[in-house]
Amino acid sequence: MLRNCFQFDNAGITQKEPRLAIPRSVHLTRKRFPPDREVFRPQRKEEGESGVGAASILTVGEGAELIRRCRAGDGAAWEEIVSTYGRRIYNLAYRFTSRADAAEDLTQEVFVRIYRSLNQYDSKQGNLQNWLMRLARNLIIDDYRRRQRQPHDAQAEDLDDHTYHLRASGSSPQADMERRELGEQVQRGIDKLPPDLRICVILRDIEELSYQEIVDLLQIPEGTVKSRINRGRIELTKTLRRMRVVAISGV
Repeated sequence: MLRNCFQFDNAGITQKEPRLAIPRSVHLTRKRFPPDREVFRPQRKEEGESGVGAASILTVGEGAELIRRCRAGDGAAWEEIVSTYGRRIYNLAYRFTSRADAAEDLTQEVFVRIYRSLNQYDSKQGNLQNWLMRLARNLIIDDYRRRQRQPHDAQAEDLDDHTYHLRASGSSPQADMERRELGEQVQRGIDKLPPDLRICVILRDIEELSYQEIVDLLQIPEGTVKSRINRGRIELTKTLRRMRVVAISGV
């Protein structure tokens, strides 16, 4: 699997009632979530957990109570949601935008949509994290698909002009810097994947969704999901070889 091939480091209310006043904390401060170059290594999923990330897992009851407080206008409750899930949503947005400023803008749009959708949360259908991340993934993938319908060559360049010599292991500051650099180059490789392959690789190997979760999200057959993941991994490997990303152990 992709995560075993590369050393990744780990980034509107519809019912008829008065609309919630959007607190100022919904509008995220610029640079609140700076680029996280060490989000490539997915965390191991616990039993029953969907996806990856450092966000704390709330029980269904805790999530429902947090939403109730948000609906009642409790700003501290909303701040807790932003601080708990903001980094993870930013990291996902960055995977699909490859630009810090675009990821920040998209993260803000996602949180505004989440806030306006609070009354749609039903704790009977699952915990808060699954609902929130499902909404975030849908919005981020929709944004990515819209941008793909307006292609541009801003990121196009000759891959053969670059050679990267990177140490693959170690815990020194130098090794940490090299892992971050490796993460940046792998992201550039992901950027080169065709849109359908890129989406599936990110969802499977970065977000660590199950095949069934990807099927449900993208509404495509499981065989298609597996095929795109396999093709995406192969294409990414070829791209990184063309970029001459060289991992050096030892030293």
